[in-house]
Formats: sequence, structure tokens, C-alpha cells
Amino acid sequence: MKGIYFINDRISLNGLSKEESFKLQEQSILPYIQQHKIEVVKLNPYQLYDYYTIPHALLHDLKKHRNYLDCLIHYSPIVMEDFINTYPARWFILKSFFKEVITIEEKELPVKYIV
Repeated sequence: MKGIYFINDRISLNGLSKEESFKLQEQSILPYIQQHKIEVVKLNPYQLYDYYTIPHALLHDLKKHRNYLDCLIHYSPIVMEDFINTYPARWFILKSFFKEVITIEEKELPVKYIV
């Protein structure tokens, strides 16, 4: 399976700091990727990290390279909530590039947005 993972670096989960929330997301997603033998795809050769933190950048790269992948992995619905609510059409287009969207933590978590 080939996929991409998304980490929201601008959110605070469960009252954790942004840095702790980032680590929580990463430490939840990476074992899942290894356990399910998902090959992480890097669409942009100039991309510094294996993951995306900006949904608009991910959508841009998917459109540019016309890649259709097996899965998009993210920690919980909360990490994409702002993008989904603000840009529902773009979310629909973004997820159309994947066979499935995998959510690691299904339950809703209290969130505090940090600007």
C-alpha cells in the first residue's frame, strides 16, 4: 500500500502544547504505518519531511502529479476539522485522490486552536 500522512502542527490536543500534540500525532501514526506496511510517498522532491502539515500543499501536489494513492492517514477527525469546514469542496477533491482516509484515533478529542 502507498500512502501519505498528515500531521497538524498548529493544533493543541487534550490540553497538550503544540509540540506535544505534534509528537502524539507522530507517535500514533508511525507505528500504524509500519504495522500495515504502508509505503510513504513523497510527491514533492523539495519537500523536507515525509508528512504534510498543510492540506492546501498536499492538494496542490496531488493535482500537479496526478497521483492516486491507497490511503491518507491522519490522527483524528479534529486535526482536519478546520480545513473540512472551511473548504468542503477542496476536502472532497483531496480525499478523492485516495482509496481510503484512515483515522488513527476515532473518538472526538477536546481541542484548543493556537494561532
